[in-house]
Amino acid sequence: MTGKRVLSVGQCLADHGGISRLLRGSFAAEVVSAASAEEALGRLRQEAFALVLVNRVFDATGEGGLDFIRRLKGDRQLAGVPAMLVSNFPEAQDEAAAAGAVPGFGKSALHEQQTLDTLRHYLS
Repeated sequence: MTGKRVLSVGQCLADHGGISRLLRGSFAAEVVSAASAEEALGRLRQEAFALVLVNRVFDATGEGGLDFIRRLKGDRQLAGVPAMLVSNFPEAQDEAAAAGAVPGFGKSALHEQQTLDTLRHYLS
């Protein structure tokens, strides 16, 4: 059985690799990368994803992850796709939740049981 698909938006190469290894190993999930908001929105319009993981600041473009979440949640076609902010900053997590994101996690908590439990809801 193949796992679900995750869109990872704005992560640097190292973080994308760490997230991919964790999700592949724990949930057999396929993780697809998007560097920019436009690339991510285009992929979401064309492909099915169980979850979108959004970096607080996009590595390649400097775009804001919170702005992306607002765009995603404001799009009628895509608003139902769960999005999580990847950030260690509690205030950014609060802002993401206010914008419609599901509870996320910080990179420092990537391998913690609570993160796996949070992800399991969307990937099992």
